[in-house]
Amino acid sequence: MPKQPTKPNLSLVLFQPDIPQNAGAMLRLAAALGVGAEFILPCGFLLDDRKLRRAGMDYLDLIEPLRHPSWEAFEADRRAKDRRLALLTTQGDQIYSDFRFQAGDALMVGQESAGVPEAVRQAADARLVIPMVPGARSLNVAQAAAIALAEALRQLSSRPAIGDF
Repeated sequence: MPKQPTKPNLSLVLFQPDIPQNAGAMLRLAAALGVGAEFILPCGFLLDDRKLRRAGMDYLDLIEPLRHPSWEAFEADRRAKDRRLALLTTQGDQIYSDFRFQAGDALMVGQESAGVPEAVRQAADARLVIPMVPGARSLNVAQAAAIALAEALRQLSSRPAIGDF
């Protein structure tokens, strides 16, 4: 399988992830769907953690995630490249499927344990929510990322073709 393109249409951004298995699953998702992946450090685990590798399986060989040393470094890079930031959050004000994704968008998920700080939430161009039944607090962050990325790729008609795998 080929490496991801150097300029993917979308990027999945993990804000200071703290569970290696979820981070591995999201890296596998990004690799399989042909989108970029980025980490905003610090992480709550070592990036070579065996749990991360187990969850990502051999898909981690297909992707080279960007690593930003801090939120400020990510934000400076994003603004310099004029990319929109769409944050998946339980406190969102727009349903993810109503958002009109564009090439170059960065789709961010927060920490599994704490989400993102208010300053990060406010900096997002869009705060997206996945509707759930009353009483459901949240989805697993990797599941939420998969739902939103699938919708973004559907909108952009930018999914791998059947037979490309």
